[in-house]
Amino acid sequence: LQSEEDLAYVIYTSGSTGTPKGVMIDHRGAVNTILDINERFHLSADDRILALSSLSFDLSVYDIFGTLAAGATLVVPDVTPSPDPAHWAEMVKQHQVTVWNTVPALMQMLVEYVGDERRGMLESLRLVMLSGDWIGLSLPDEVRRQATRAHVVSLGGATEASIWSILYEIGAVESEWKSIPYGHPMRNQQIYVLNERMEECPEWVTGQLYIGGVGLAKGYWRDEERTSRSFIEHGGWGERLYRTGDVGRQLATGEVEFLGREDYQVKVQGHRIELGEIEAAIGSHRRVKAAVVSAVGDRHASKSLVAYVVGEDGEAIEAGELRGFLKEKLPEYMVPSAFVFLDAFPLTSNGKVNRAALPAPEQFASQTPRDVLLPRTPVEEMLANVWAELLGISQVSLDDNFFELGGQSLMATQVLARVRNTFCVEMPLRLLFERPTLEAFADAVEAALHSDKRSHAPQISPVPRDRGLPLSFAQQRLWFLDRLEPESVAYNLPAAIRLTGRLDVPVLEQSLREIIRRHESLRTTFSEVAGRPLQLIATTPDFSLEVVDLSDLAETEREARARQLAAAEAQRPFNLAQGPLLRARLLKLRDDEHVALFTMHHIVSDGWSIGVLMREVTALYTAFVAGQPSPLPELPIQYADFAAWQRTWLQGETLEEQLAYWRRQLAGEASMTALPTDRPRTAARTYRGGLQTFLLSKEASEKLKELSRREGATLYMTLLAGLKTLLARYGAQEEITVGTPIANRNWKELENLIGFFVNTLVLRTDLSGNPPFKELLARVREVTLGAYAHQDVPFEKLVEELQPERDLSGSPFFNVMFAFQNAPEAVLQLPHLTLDSFAADTGTAMFDLNLLMQETPQGLGGVLTYQTDLFESATVERLLSHFVNLLESIADAPDSRLSDLPMLSRAEQRHLLLHLNDTATDYPRHLTLHELIAAQAARTPKATALVFNQEHLTYQE
Repeated sequence: LQSEEDLAYVIYTSGSTGTPKGVMIDHRGAVNTILDINERFHLSADDRILALSSLSFDLSVYDIFGTLAAGATLVVPDVTPSPDPAHWAEMVKQHQVTVWNTVPALMQMLVEYVGDERRGMLESLRLVMLSGDWIGLSLPDEVRRQATRAHVVSLGGATEASIWSILYEIGAVESEWKSIPYGHPMRNQQIYVLNERMEECPEWVTGQLYIGGVGLAKGYWRDEERTSRSFIEHGGWGERLYRTGDVGRQLATGEVEFLGREDYQVKVQGHRIELGEIEAAIGSHRRVKAAVVSAVGDRHASKSLVAYVVGEDGEAIEAGELRGFLKEKLPEYMVPSAFVFLDAFPLTSNGKVNRAALPAPEQFASQTPRDVLLPRTPVEEMLANVWAELLGISQVSLDDNFFELGGQSLMATQVLARVRNTFCVEMPLRLLFERPTLEAFADAVEAALHSDKRSHAPQISPVPRDRGLPLSFAQQRLWFLDRLEPESVAYNLPAAIRLTGRLDVPVLEQSLREIIRRHESLRTTFSEVAGRPLQLIATTPDFSLEVVDLSDLAETEREARARQLAAAEAQRPFNLAQGPLLRARLLKLRDDEHVALFTMHHIVSDGWSIGVLMREVTALYTAFVAGQPSPLPELPIQYADFAAWQRTWLQGETLEEQLAYWRRQLAGEASMTALPTDRPRTAARTYRGGLQTFLLSKEASEKLKELSRREGATLYMTLLAGLKTLLARYGAQEEITVGTPIANRNWKELENLIGFFVNTLVLRTDLSGNPPFKELLARVREVTLGAYAHQDVPFEKLVEELQPERDLSGSPFFNVMFAFQNAPEAVLQLPHLTLDSFAADTGTAMFDLNLLMQETPQGLGGVLTYQTDLFESATVERLLSHFVNLLESIADAPDSRLSDLPMLSRAEQRHLLLHLNDTATDYPRHLTLHELIAAQAARTPKATALVFNQEHLTYQE
């Protein structure tokens, strides 16, 4: 102590994370916590507490001062070199200890030691307080079996907030729980769940946990910089808060659910994952005592999830059993790729799991209960390597199913591209769906190798640059549309990233200039020469990063201005003849906060390309800021080479073979999907748009995924079938056509190129006969696989050859687009920087309706973009509610016929019934509901009758 002022604080060190931190807690905060516990649980002179925590651990503050404040007895055990549950049990019995206060792992060791043969040793315990780590779902009941009158309490908080700030009194453990709830704030303390803008998150939305109230520490001992980082003044509330680094969410009951540490939030296959949520799900298995999950892999390889599991009573568990159990509770991308089974976890001196000491999964590969069937032939071995690389896992067994390992349609396309490059055989995409195990797929490849079915497509090779370069078919259509509407922004592709931390602006500019050098498409402009459009490629990058300084504005004004500029940038048109077709601006909000705006024209880019751009920015900035050269290899081909190859290959017999399929598929009179527009269609599209979002429950999402697996379909196909059911119900149509984008990167050399590769497939499905949903799903699967097999025909070429009736107010063939987002999401990690998305609504819509769905930890989520010239917001909101209701109906009853799947809410159904009863005065009142609907159907057009008939089964239930 350096002065008398220091005596005002309890100063202690917490070193459980490996970084000692002297924390200054004032007496008021410590006394508030002590009195809350003592009064809440009636601590008195009759109580005895076993002081197991070391003096460097904050639990000791309560052990000592809480006990003495109650006049109770402090029982100090002997010092032992390692945890000794036998000694603890003897002390509890000998001194009739009534209060236990430790991390869960030490209590778990104690109840396991006592077991049935020593039952009764812990009967004196009346209060068991557990904190500092995850509490296994079975532990509270195990404690109560040994100490029948024990009250088990979960406590949480932080060393920096006077030990504890939140508690939950654990009663019966519910079967659906994945973890013990974190609970409610303690007396005179607050817990907040806030987003990155320091706004309170709605119920069930994940955010960071902040603590407020009298318990907050003054800060870290003689460490002002660290104090200023962790203890903040919330400007809107005028309250001092501590940033815990924990992640959680507010439940509908008002309790907070702890989801894990921010440190343990990782990205795997483009998805942001809370490791704690997976650990809790594994821990809910009846034969699992405890689980720890980590993500392995470095920045050069895909990360994979590894679960470390301790079974009950050392009981062996099959990895397949755990994997199947987790698929019922979690999205597939959250199911670990590997399981390592241990007798016990390594612990720190304070009893917490020592994650750094967990063994590498390779050390235990032979001990994993799962039987791995190793590849037997060169073909099997090469395919196993391809699957492992794309799926981001270490080992593939011959009996593994590609889709059960996390594969999807996009990855399937990449598998076939690698098969083509490796074996020089062309395999249809349908084959991987029909033979999804490694062994069966390898047999098919072997058979193709010994047949005449060789790939006839020539390799994509560089072409000379000494003459005019043609446009691809897709580029040519956009060039033509630009000539019709030169100022249109419909084909702008914007992206915005918030960068928090120390940004080296010159290095960022250097990184972008190198990307432009690498990718000719970003140096390309388009001119008309002798009546035909050609690509012109500049030899050197002409680029500078524009910086807009907003730091002089007030904080609230800065954010608003940044969003205005982001929206304006997304709406700024390009000049295809002059370029550049990549723009970048940097908005400076503060010295340590910037927003980077990137905008590309679709003629040189697509959604996949934005991911390529972000990944290359990450790699180059990381290298350049460290003074190292570019780590990226030179690209073997460029987009212009692909365009020339496409023009050369896709003609004659090859083109005719592909077109023959589409002529059959799109033959006859095709009509646009009838939609409930609020206004008549205008003569020409304005592309003015709005958007709405929705979320399907996790339970229904998992049921749909399981349905997809059972029916041999992808989740995309199931959702598409659901959407087509909705559209058929809305328009009383038996044939529904929907457009869908496909990456169209069927050659490995195209995967890392920036360019306009994406193609649009036209999926027309017959819904006649009111089939069961499963039958419709089979029809959708057949149509989708057929389209995948003939995806080489560009949409633009399809329009040119089939010449559908054109209408400037909409797209040819379809007016509804559907996509399921499964492209690799760019994982951005830059030195000294935290990166987050910075959303700005572009206010545009390309189609009447454009639905994008993707998996989230909360369930299947979606964004619906719609043309505001046609639809009111309320109409779209109602349509989405019907879609969600319909998907939930499909999840619960996939064998039902389409007309029997309810899509109206209960409130809408009641309103419809009341309306019928109020207005149809000529109907006899003794009619049953079924008879009433039949009578109304006879008096009304088919579409109205169909809607009524679809809903009556709900009432008959």
